[in-house]
Amino acid sequence: MSAGGYRLEEQIGFLLRRAHQRATAIFSARFAGHGLTPTQFAALAKIADEDEVSQNRLGRLTAMDPATMKGVIGRLSERGLIAGRADQEDRRRTQWRLTEAGAALLAAAQKDGFGVTAETLDPLSPRERATLLRLLEKII
Repeated sequence: MSAGGYRLEEQIGFLLRRAHQRATAIFSARFAGHGLTPTQFAALAKIADEDEVSQNRLGRLTAMDPATMKGVIGRLSERGLIAGRADQEDRRRTQWRLTEAGAALLAAAQKDGFGVTAETLDPLSPRERATLLRLLEKII
């Protein structure tokens, strides 16, 4: 036992990081054929939810900092998966929407998105899954 009884393996940050590593590894394996990172997939999914959204709002909805969001938007736009237009109320702001190619890729990838969640939570019973998700929502 370490000094003061502190055990890294019992700390929330460590456990969340390990769970995140597991989910990320599963995502990488399932999404290899889609050519999407977790942040890119999240952005596509949220743009689809919103129909059209500004970069700033998309960053807030996906919990990404502005620099990360800028890179994600740039890469998705370069691939032709999203398209932007000037906002009618504020020409400095761009509104982003899925292109046909983006919508098709998202539709193909969503099954794997559900699979990532299912495989990540596979060690848990259905009741434990619901409890974990409820508790995680409570602390964020």
